[in-house]
Amino acid sequence: MLYQFYQLQDDLIEPWRQLATALRLDELPGMKLANGVAHHAAAAMEMVSRYRLTHERPDFGIRSVPVGNREVPVVEEVALDLPFGKLLHFAKDVDTPQPPVLVVAPLSGHFATLLRNTVEVLLRDHDVYITDWVNARDVPLEAGRFGVEDYVDYLIQFMEKIGPGGNILAVCQPCVQALIAVAVMSQDNNPATPRTMTLMAGPIDTRESPTAVNKLATDRPLSWFEQNVIATVPWRHPGGGRRVYPGFVQLTAFMAMNMPRHREAHRKLYQHLAKGESAEATKIKDFYDEYFAVLDLTEEFYLETVERIFQRAELAEGNFTYRGRKVDPGAIRNTALLTVEGGRDDICALGQTAAAHELCSSLRPHLKRHHLQANVGHYGVFSGKRWEKEIYPIVRNMILSME
Repeated sequence: MLYQFYQLQDDLIEPWRQLATALRLDELPGMKLANGVAHHAAAAMEMVSRYRLTHERPDFGIRSVPVGNREVPVVEEVALDLPFGKLLHFAKDVDTPQPPVLVVAPLSGHFATLLRNTVEVLLRDHDVYITDWVNARDVPLEAGRFGVEDYVDYLIQFMEKIGPGGNILAVCQPCVQALIAVAVMSQDNNPATPRTMTLMAGPIDTRESPTAVNKLATDRPLSWFEQNVIATVPWRHPGGGRRVYPGFVQLTAFMAMNMPRHREAHRKLYQHLAKGESAEATKIKDFYDEYFAVLDLTEEFYLETVERIFQRAELAEGNFTYRGRKVDPGAIRNTALLTVEGGRDDICALGQTAAAHELCSSLRPHLKRHHLQANVGHYGVFSGKRWEKEIYPIVRNMILSME
């Protein structure tokens, strides 16, 4: 009943959101209120109208990027369309071919657009693709299941579609699946095995410096998660009847970790709106438009992630099996490895991503590099000024060195 209760609540609130939108005083000509009162009233109405979650992927909005000394148009193309995710290509018309990079976006409650800034920066020097995951509530039951090993299947298919000479860059949770995919492709001598693998702030070994997120996953039995956070999608949606971990549950958990910060952000948003400071207000609204766009995960993917990656640490323990055979990261011999961690990361702590170096035991020293960005938290690893100015050059140079 969890999903049904959420849907009922959202349906009940919707008329009030619509009314607040209609009553925004800056849209009603002829109002005779004092200017200050009008601004505060309009700000209040906008805050009410924004009290919502969305369940559709926002637009990436990347229309052009600087390449060399000119601005180059960018066109989004679907290179491969699968039921639970698409391989999205940001096509550019450039004179010289650029190294292809598959950006592996997290499947953890938000859409791939959370990595918009990651993609924008990479596009300057690379031919960029991204895993564009589909909201599980929109996938019909006849499409079947989608678990951790299916995720690995998708990554291998995506790399094969890109072809030989590609690179892979994973952010956060899918660092595990990316490492598994590269290991499997290396074991199989797959010609599309990527030349470089960049793992950024990912839980390769959650036993290292466990965070609150790690402890939440390990302090309770798997049955608790199945009984308390898994819900059935209402039949009004295309994926009606599918069992999922709802995105709104994940968002609630994320917000609870930093509730004072979110309250302060919305207080500032109200003040900016009331003062007519549109530029400052837009920055906050743009962030929360993205943050409040949520997608559901399939039950099997969520529970397998909790059990296999967090509770059992199967990859770190050397016990992960894929399609019935043991995964051996030691088979990776020709894919250069770069790991990146943030010194203030409270989601994926120090040492958890760097653990990949020990697992990739056959890589020669010159094919391994670890970068600690001491002054950033989790999101600062892949978004913002530190990513653009300090981390990205290291990623670019690693890829360039293997061309």
